Amino acid sequence: MVSCETVIVGIGQGYTLVTPLQLAQATAILANNGVAMKPHLVTQIQNALSGKNQMISPEVQDRIKLNPDNVEIVKRGMMDVTLPGGTAASVGANAGYAIAAKTGTAQVIGIKQNEKYNEHNIDERHRDHALFIAYAPAEDPKIALAVIVENGGHGGSAAGPIARKVMDYYLLGKLPAVEPVKTNNKSPANAIGTVTTPEEELHD
Repeated sequence: MVSCETVIVGIGQGYTLVTPLQLAQATAILANNGVAMKPHLVTQIQNALSGKNQMISPEVQDRIKLNPDNVEIVKRGMMDVTLPGGTAASVGANAGYAIAAKTGTAQVIGIKQNEKYNEHNIDERHRDHALFIAYAPAEDPKIALAVIVENGGHGGSAAGPIARKVMDYYLLGKLPAVEPVKTNNKSPANAIGTVTTPEEELHD
């Protein structure tokens, strides 16, 4: 039995915790072939008096009967999402491990039947939310996660890169690169405020 860690990430101010938690839990259940692990917020609890740590052991909450053939089809489709031609191909590029994922968008406001959605013509707070669920490594899952970026637009371009950074850290211990801070100067400033030349910019 696989015991995936479940991770939720929300970027924004108004999202509810229930939605990303439900998405992450559903993703973990799929990765575990129907085994639902009980979600928890910490990996250990430290006794304030003794200083001893009590580890939180994985606990099976439920077992859902799923058709193995159907599960395999879904898993293969999710792996294709991060391969060339998929909606999150850039997320899976040069990962060093296989990622199974699904991108998505959540509509915030209704669009009339004959109208086309154009994010540049509406207020930012009315733009679509970006969603991304994933588990990895696809062949032996260790982590399942859900990322929601409020008004972020497309899941593959807004939420997917965040998920990749989380998975890289969890699976490989790789810290995210420090993103340059944009200033009014021609050259961007780094995180501590010093100006860098274009040659010194950090890239993913």
